[in-house]
Amino acid sequence: MKKTFKFAAAAGLLLSAFSTFADTFVFTAIPDEDESRLQQRFNKVADYLSAQTGAEVKYIPVKSYAAAITAFRNDQVQLAWFGGLSGVQARKLVAGSEAIAQGYEDQFFKTYFIANKSAGLNAEETLSAALKGKTFTFGSKGSTSGRLMPEFYLREQFNAAPEDIFSRVGFSGDHSRTIAQVQSGAYQVGAVNYTVWDNELAAGNIDPEKIQVIWTTPTYPDYQWTVRGDVDARFGKGFKEKMRKALLEMKDKDLLASFPRESFVPASNDDYAPIENTARAIGLLED
Repeated sequence: MKKTFKFAAAAGLLLSAFSTFADTFVFTAIPDEDESRLQQRFNKVADYLSAQTGAEVKYIPVKSYAAAITAFRNDQVQLAWFGGLSGVQARKLVAGSEAIAQGYEDQFFKTYFIANKSAGLNAEETLSAALKGKTFTFGSKGSTSGRLMPEFYLREQFNAAPEDIFSRVGFSGDHSRTIAQVQSGAYQVGAVNYTVWDNELAAGNIDPEKIQVIWTTPTYPDYQWTVRGDVDARFGKGFKEKMRKALLEMKDKDLLASFPRESFVPASNDDYAPIENTARAIGLLED
C-alpha cells in the first residue's frame, strides 16, 4: 500500500512538472552522458531555439532512454534528441512523427570496443576470439551505439548471444560510465559511443596506460532530432518547418561543440531503416 502511494505521488509530481509547461514547446534528450553536462548543453539549445522560433522553449531532463520515449509518446515533450534505436521506437508510437535533422557525423556513426589493458587484448581489424570469457559492459539497454550495434556485430562474428560469449555482461547506463567501469577494471571490455570517448580523451579523463580502443565498428546512422506530427496543430501552421530550419541553421560553434557535431543536416525516417532492420534481427524491436 505504501509503495503504491509513493508511486502515485511520484507520478503526480512528474505530470505536474510537465503541465507547468502546457503552453511551452518542450524537448528532451536521451541521457547518454553525465546529467549535469546534458543540462548545461540543452539549456543553451533551448535559448537558441526560443530566439529562432519565437516560441518559449524548455528542456526537460529524463532519467532513462525509456523515459524519453514515454515523454514523447505522452506529448509531455514535442521534440527529442534520440539515438537511432530510441528514435525508431518513439516514432512507431506517435503517428506522423518525423526525424527532421541529424548531426553531420550521424550519417556515419561508429562504436568503439574498449578494453582495460590488464585484459591482454590488442587492437584488431576484426573482433578477436580472445574476447570470449571476458567480462563485458554495454551502455544503456536502449542505446544504438552502446548496445544495439555492438550486439549486432558480436552476434554476427560469434553466432552467439553476448551472454554466451562473455563470462559476465552488464549495462552501465551511459557511455561515460562505460568508460569509467572499463578503466577501473570493473569490466574488462565495453562498447562506447566514439564521440564520447574522443571527448573524454581530450578532457584528460582517459588514462591510455589503463584503457585502449581494440576495435571499431563499420559506420551506421545514429542520433537525430525527432518531432511529433501534431506540433503544427498545437503551435501554429508551419511550426515544424520553423523548428527544422532553426536546427539546420545552428551555426554557433559553442552549441555545436557541446554535442559534439560539425553541423546539423536534413534527416528522414527512411534514413533509419537500417537501425530498424537490425533491431528486428536481434529481437529488440517488435511489430
